Amino acid sequence: MRLLFKQRLFSWFHTYDIWDEKGDPVYTVKGELAWGHLLRIYDARGVAVGCVKQKIWTWLPQYELYIGDQQIGCIHKEFTFFKPRFTIDCNGWQVEGDWWEWDYRILNSRGVQIASVSKQLWNLTDTYSIDVDDPRDALCALMLVLAIDADKCSRQN
Repeated sequence: MRLLFKQRLFSWFHTYDIWDEKGDPVYTVKGELAWGHLLRIYDARGVAVGCVKQKIWTWLPQYELYIGDQQIGCIHKEFTFFKPRFTIDCNGWQVEGDWWEWDYRILNSRGVQIASVSKQLWNLTDTYSIDVDDPRDALCALMLVLAIDADKCSRQN
């Protein structure tokens, strides 16, 4: 399953539209006013299905991942000098990425790829392609991409 993830150009908060490979809307992500990033994920019918919430008052950025009201995991940024690295406490997954943070892979605890993410260049807004092997993992993979993108945006501001 391929998800195309594009940030809206004109929005006060981070707002994203996510389509499948056929161009059908799958999710909409809307940022909300909060301390830190708060991104709510809605399915194609407009029903809230998940949330990425930044924890505040932490030494390095941390993002909690929710499906409904249940926390399913957390992603922590590690201290590094050059290449950003994250620790993921969600389904036993881990992230491997390149130095530029444009392409990365999400792996399970056995090192098997669950999803690959690539940033599409030459767009006015953040645009990613997310290839997910199992469609049941699409929402969790999307939440990881949102958390990493939120961290990247915070560092650039």
